[in-house]
Amino acid sequence: MQKIVPCLWFDGNAEEAAEFYVSLLPGSRIDRILKSPADTPSGPAGMVLTVEFTLAGAQYVGLNGGSQFPFTEAVSFQIHCDDQPEVDRLWTAIAEGGAEVACGWVKDRWGFSWQIVPKRMIELLNDPDTDRARRAQEAMMQMVKLDIATIERAADGIR
Repeated sequence: MQKIVPCLWFDGNAEEAAEFYVSLLPGSRIDRILKSPADTPSGPAGMVLTVEFTLAGAQYVGLNGGSQFPFTEAVSFQIHCDDQPEVDRLWTAIAEGGAEVACGWVKDRWGFSWQIVPKRMIELLNDPDTDRARRAQEAMMQMVKLDIATIERAADGIR
């Protein structure tokens, strides 16, 4: 059992969100659904209170707590992608019903923020050649969805 488990606060749609999230990545599943044994401020007895799920091997809980605490960008999940097709697939799925933001950030239909990050982007930002790293970051800062080929060309000084 994972010692620390992040809990995401939803407004009655934790099960729907968890089902969507686990459809995105291998190593993901719904583990348990708890229906409230008693009435709570967020709903009646019998409603889905929590959804425990595993996302890419890590455990999470979705709590149907009500509308008083919406998601903000202060907390987001990064997905490290191997290639552009993975970036494109995840971006498209998460952005549907949500909002494209900037620099690889996208909000899902529940308002939760995700960062869809190519592993190559992280490598380029950590390049020992600081000019290459700067050019890669400057290119990334101009994008909404990240494009690996464009960032690599920028890092190489190719316009």
